[in-house]
Amino acid sequence: MSTTQLEPAAALAELRENKPDRVTIVVLSGDMDRVMAAFIIATGAAAMGMPVTMFFTFWGLNAIRRPGAVSAAKDWLRRLFGLLNRGGADRLPLSRFHFWGLGTVMMKQVMRQHRMPGIPELMATAQELGVRFIACTTTMGLMGITKDTLIEGVDQLAGVTTYLAEAKQGSVNLFI
Repeated sequence: MSTTQLEPAAALAELRENKPDRVTIVVLSGDMDRVMAAFIIATGAAAMGMPVTMFFTFWGLNAIRRPGAVSAAKDWLRRLFGLLNRGGADRLPLSRFHFWGLGTVMMKQVMRQHRMPGIPELMATAQELGVRFIACTTTMGLMGITKDTLIEGVDQLAGVTTYLAEAKQGSVNLFI
């Protein structure tokens, strides 16, 4: 069995030559490492001149929620859910080795030591590069999340049909 070695510089040159028309990323996870990967890919693609749309749904909505924003849901179940499920890009847990927050603190420390930007910085860069943020209205309704609990700069509140229209134009569609 043989494996093909891919030279990074050659792969980048080929990608620049044949860059996709559009990139869409569904951000389903609210885990710090997964959301970070989504923003790294989004900013990389946008920096190369590709239009990028990020569709935030279910736990992924936590990345674009304002820190400390309280659910405005009328029923007690969704209000309680909002209290337990606090948002904020800087509050996301690691998918593994979270250990009641210790693993996340350690990861952030390592990232600072290596001068790697955190999710809030990656998010700001994405917005500066023109990455579109769409918040899923269906999930917002389920989780009692309202527009005023989301960060500034969310471009659109929309459902799956909007995402599918975007994805149909894209040649790179990722689900994170």
